[in-house]
Amino acid sequence: MLRLAIALLLFSVLFAVLGFGGIAASFTGAAKLLFWVFIVLFAISAIMSVFKGRSPVI
Repeated sequence: MLRLAIALLLFSVLFAVLGFGGIAASFTGAAKLLFWVFIVLFAISAIMSVFKGRSPVI
């Protein structure tokens, strides 16, 4: 999911540079949504690992 968010961010920057405003805005919106979903899932995962007593896997 993080790869998809990064890809959408790169596409939105590319389209913004090329001047495609509507397409860039839609990709930016999708990238922002996926970014926040990733942050929330990461926070939930970190909190659950603290309560279970396991160290995070890096």
